[in-house]
Amino acid sequence: MSDLPSTEQHRREAPASAACLILTVSDTRTMETDKSGQLAETLLLENGYRVVARRIVPDEYENIRKLLQDAAADPAVEAVLLNGGTGIAGRDTTYEAVRDVLQKEMPGFGEIFRMLSFTEDIGSAAILSRAIAGTIGTTAVFSMPGSTGAVKLAMTRLILPELRHVMRELYKDSPRRES
Repeated sequence: MSDLPSTEQHRREAPASAACLILTVSDTRTMETDKSGQLAETLLLENGYRVVARRIVPDEYENIRKLLQDAAADPAVEAVLLNGGTGIAGRDTTYEAVRDVLQKEMPGFGEIFRMLSFTEDIGSAAILSRAIAGTIGTTAVFSMPGSTGAVKLAMTRLILPELRHVMRELYKDSPRRES
């Protein structure tokens, strides 16, 4: 039996990597102007993760839901990281699409993201953020705002420190997918 705290023990038992799909939700960005998607990809690669694809998708509820369902069914994708479409404008549907397809939500992700945003970044405007995370089967899903500052904050403070741990938890009752 280990004397380590259980979270540290879990991190040590976690897989070394995960295969990630990056989805930028935007009606206007292109691969060349998608600085947030580029940042997420760079941070993942620098931290030993695999990026299976990076795509830009329009902010359309049904399209986002279908992409998430398809990703969860794809054995080559273990985690989906979305950025964009999380605000409160009429066209912002990412939050609803993600929420409606998740099987298990990780409410702490959005709560802590907003707290960090409030204290370290944007102050009271953090109430406008609708960051959300959870799982679809053994696929982890993280949805964050589309600004580069928000992506950097979510990636460096929450996702990168815990993604391997999340994957360990998802695979402890079922075999790891071949990717």
